[in-house]
Amino acid sequence: MDAVVLAAGEGERLAPLTESRPKPMLPAANRPILSYVFDTLVDAGVDSIAVVIGYERDHIRDHFGNTYRDTPLEYVVQEKQLGSGHALLQARDAVDGPFLVLNGDQIVDPGMVTDVRDAYDPAQEVGALGVIEQAAVVRYSTVSIADDVVTTVSETPDADSGLVNAGVYAFDGRIFDAIDATPRTDGELSLPVTLERVVTDDADGRLRAVRTDGLWLDATYAWDLLAVAEHLLDVEWIEGVTEDEGVWVADSAQVHDSAVLRAPVVVAPDAVVGPNAVVGPATSLGRNATVGANATISRSVLDVDTRVGPNCSLHEVVTGRAVDIGAGTVAPSGAADIPVAGQVVEGQSVGAVLADRVTAAGDNSFAPGAIVGTDASLGVGTHVVGRVSRGAEVVR
Repeated sequence: MDAVVLAAGEGERLAPLTESRPKPMLPAANRPILSYVFDTLVDAGVDSIAVVIGYERDHIRDHFGNTYRDTPLEYVVQEKQLGSGHALLQARDAVDGPFLVLNGDQIVDPGMVTDVRDAYDPAQEVGALGVIEQAAVVRYSTVSIADDVVTTVSETPDADSGLVNAGVYAFDGRIFDAIDATPRTDGELSLPVTLERVVTDDADGRLRAVRTDGLWLDATYAWDLLAVAEHLLDVEWIEGVTEDEGVWVADSAQVHDSAVLRAPVVVAPDAVVGPNAVVGPATSLGRNATVGANATISRSVLDVDTRVGPNCSLHEVVTGRAVDIGAGTVAPSGAADIPVAGQVVEGQSVGAVLADRVTAAGDNSFAPGAIVGTDASLGVGTHVVGRVSRGAEVVR
C-alpha cells in the first residue's frame, strides 16, 4: 500500500514549543516525532508516503527532503487547517487503491500498522481502524465495537469504553466521498466525525475494528515529551548512535572523561558534555547540544543547539532549539498547575519548558511549571514563575 501522513496541524496545547514549528517536528528523544512515523511505515513496507503539511510546513520539507530511507515522499499542502478530514482530502490525488493513514504526531509500533493493513478487506468494509486499550482515555477519541465492527466513534472521550482510536487507518477511495458528504462543524471537517457517520449509515459499509497493541506514544502537552523520550529509551528505539548498556552516544559527540552518563541516556551527533557533568537518567541531548562543566541534567529533553552553562542543575526540563541557559541556573521539578489553551492542567510534575531561542543570562531559577515563550530573554539572576510571553525581556 501507499500511505498518507497527516502532519499539517499546529499542536496548540504544546505551545510555546510549537510557536515556530509544527508538532510533528518536536523532539522525541534525539530526533523529530515525524521520523518515527516514517520509520513505522517504511518498516511496514509501504511503497510511498504522501505527507499532508500546512502549519510551518517548510520545517518538514527542508528536514526530510523527497525520500526517507529510499521511500518516496510526496508533499501535499493544506493551506488552512480545517480539520483532519479536510487534511486527508488534500491527498486524494496522491494515492491509488487501498492506502494507510497515520497521524504525523503519534509514535506507533510498526506491528499496529501491519495488523490494520492485513485485516482490511475492501470488499467487505469501507475501512479499518486500529483500536487499543488505554487506561486513561480522557485525552483521546474513543470507539465502541461489536464483533470486530466499530459501532461508535467519538471525539468526546468515553471513560466507560476504554478503547482508544489509535489513529492507524486503512481506507480506499470511498473515504474521500464520505468526507465530502460530511457537514462542516465550525468550518472544519473532522475525520472522526466522518467515521461516526460511516458506522451509522449501512449504505457506506462497515468500519472494521482491529484490536492491536504495542508502543503507542502521544504528546498532548509540552512536558509529555519527557515521558515520550523515556519510553523510547526504555524500549531502545534509538537510532544513529552507538549503544552500551542503555547509554547511546553518537560517534561525533564529545563526552569528557570525567563526565558521568547515567542510563538511559542518549547523546546525539556533535553534542558536547563537559568535565564532571552528570547527564541522565532518562535524558536526551539533541544534535550540537552542549552541557557545561559540573552541570547536572536529569530526566530532561534538550533539543538541537541548546547550550547549558557550567554549574547548572536541571530536572524535568524541556527545551526548544538554540536555547542558551547561563551558568548557575537551577530548575527543580515539582508539582504544578499549568494553564494551557484556556484550561488548567493540574498536578503536573515538571521543571520548566523553554521554547526556541530562549536566553537565560545566568544564575536564573525556575519555579516548577515555568513556561517561557520563543525568543524571550531572562536577565541575570531572574526568578521565573508561571508563564513568560514570546519575545518578552525579563530583567528582575
